[in-house]
Amino acid sequence: MTLKERIQAFAQLGERIKSLTDDEIDNLSFRARNENSWFTSESVKSTLNTWGECLTEKSLSSWTKDYALTPKASKKVGLVMAGNIPMVGFHDLLSVLISGHTAMVKLSSQDKVLMQFVISEIRIISEILGSHIVHAERMNEADAIIATGSDNSARYFKHYFAQHPHIIRQNRTAIAVIKGNETDEELTDFGKDYFQYFGLGCRNVSKIYAPKGYDFVKLIDALMGYETVLDHHKYRNNYDYNKSIYLVNGEPHLDSGFFLMRESQELVSPISVLFYEYYNSEAELDLTLAKHHDKIQCIVSANGWYEGSIPLGKAQQPELWDYADGVDTLEFLSGL
Repeated sequence: MTLKERIQAFAQLGERIKSLTDDEIDNLSFRARNENSWFTSESVKSTLNTWGECLTEKSLSSWTKDYALTPKASKKVGLVMAGNIPMVGFHDLLSVLISGHTAMVKLSSQDKVLMQFVISEIRIISEILGSHIVHAERMNEADAIIATGSDNSARYFKHYFAQHPHIIRQNRTAIAVIKGNETDEELTDFGKDYFQYFGLGCRNVSKIYAPKGYDFVKLIDALMGYETVLDHHKYRNNYDYNKSIYLVNGEPHLDSGFFLMRESQELVSPISVLFYEYYNSEAELDLTLAKHHDKIQCIVSANGWYEGSIPLGKAQQPELWDYADGVDTLEFLSGL
């Protein structure tokens, strides 16, 4: 297949996702939730909607136009996928196939339903493209590897796949920078960055940096509309557990009634907890964030005022070219 034909096939997949009926979405959501109880109907619908909007000929062409994606020989690229949020491994599958290679896919046990659905749809749309997807439990025959996991599993992957060209992804998180003059609407939008997927994604904000003396009551008030997260039993269990730990240990914290805030120099907070840290100046903040550069997936701020950031509320709406860990997947694949 030519690159143009591959783009057209994925654009058809985008149209197919957008044409899903309510019954089809409900069925997918039900099966996905039975497999992974963190996958609510809302999160599945949000993911499907995002990919339906991304997979257009215009976006795919814009994304791929600067790469040489006509390999002399198709390589077998092993994909070890994560399952922390719905369809989190799809971008890697898309990247491998759009590059003209074959994907050897090891699906996460936490996200098989949705990934098997899109793979099935790809095979219906294009038998040729579908033939470049192979399910594999072992990667012995892979020419290259793209693996996503925790910091611990990443060390294993790097050792095990040391002789292969590879991209090994580790734990990352997102942070927010508050200036102090944000509107209530902007602070409410921030709730999407923090609460969507219950904080389980690498693009979920786990920490806020605010100017010294900032009053977080305004932020908490703006987020009250998200209190329904407590309806999810796993989230509530995390909230109750962390709250009890802070109370027993006498640790200072803020309690909104459905999420907790605690001052900390750590970057990654537990589920239901939002860390915060004060800064005295933007120069000081720049130095602080530079120390955490390899652990920050993205930064959000009101209207993207902080350099290199995106607007509040947009953390979970990455473009096709917003690569995980900042590693250009298409460049890696085009060089195989």
